[in-house]
Amino acid sequence: MIYPLLPLFLSTVLGASASFIGVIEGAAESTAALLKLASGWWSDKLKKRKPLVVLGYGIAAFVRPFTAIAQTATQVLGIRLTDRVGKGIRSSARDALLADSAEPSVRGKAFGFHASADNAGAVIGPLAAFALLKWGHLSLRHVFWWAAVPGILAFIVLVVAVRDVERPAETPSDRAVAANGSESLGGRFWAYLTVVLLFTLGNSTDAFLLLRANQLGVAVAMAPILWALLNLIKAALGTWGGSLSDRVGRKPLIISGWTVYAVVYFAFGRATAAWHAWALFAAYGIFYAMTEGTEKAFVADLVPKARRGTAYGWYNLAIGLGALPASLIFGYIWDKAGSERAFMFGAGLALAAAVGMTLVSAPASEGTSV
Repeated sequence: MIYPLLPLFLSTVLGASASFIGVIEGAAESTAALLKLASGWWSDKLKKRKPLVVLGYGIAAFVRPFTAIAQTATQVLGIRLTDRVGKGIRSSARDALLADSAEPSVRGKAFGFHASADNAGAVIGPLAAFALLKWGHLSLRHVFWWAAVPGILAFIVLVVAVRDVERPAETPSDRAVAANGSESLGGRFWAYLTVVLLFTLGNSTDAFLLLRANQLGVAVAMAPILWALLNLIKAALGTWGGSLSDRVGRKPLIISGWTVYAVVYFAFGRATAAWHAWALFAAYGIFYAMTEGTEKAFVADLVPKARRGTAYGWYNLAIGLGALPASLIFGYIWDKAGSERAFMFGAGLALAAAVGMTLVSAPASEGTSV
């Protein structure tokens, strides 16, 4: 309910520039990334995932609605940073819990289904926001307050229904793996992480896509519907994309998805009409469906079971640390040279990362744990 309205709230109500919106989103994701590494390592150490997941979601559910009383963009920055602290605490432990819960042969499907369910909620949220704005005649601030309701309900479900997966007692080899620290993650994992970081440097916040859509003539009141369309495509195709990676391999899906991203960003830069934005948001959903679950499943394929929390911590750290310069650079190029040049920059790095991914060696049998 909040995210698709936030860039418009910042620019039209609080008067923030594109560059400062980039600062907010980049700093928020980088804050989360630093905590994701620590929480992933700690979940390996504790051998429990759920406490960290509960704490992280609880922080986010509590702080997000306070966007409704923000009077300056700096205050929104503080709220977003706190929200992302919660995300940082929960994300790596949650990903490791999901990997622990899924059989290797359907790991891609499991992560794809998780992404689909998450995105289904992201369809309902913007539609609810649209209804409150259009027919409820509420202000943006009142919509932000209403966002507290699903947050609280989700937290209750998490506490009551989600369970930790019992892990067997450590063998001597498991203890040796844990003692080796990050070195035990292996060269293939670090090569993969390098190309993920390269891609992330061109993958700025999706808030810029919403701003671009507004430039092309999509009305502010239609932004939640546009965001719902994107998430509808992601929700409808996410499980399919993850399942496809179980059958044909993770690398082909990731390379193809990153190529789709490059084409979409190139087209966003050259778009001239509102309907272009609608079509490109739909195509952008295909990129997510192909990669969102597949990238995470590939992490579990590459690393030992005892190091999954730490591996997801490093993976999320790479994405989060790349998010700050990505959004800063994109916003700077937009302000100085226009949106078309900014989108060309993102497309170019995505293509470079796709080429780099071809050089990463996959496990002998993708979809099985090493």
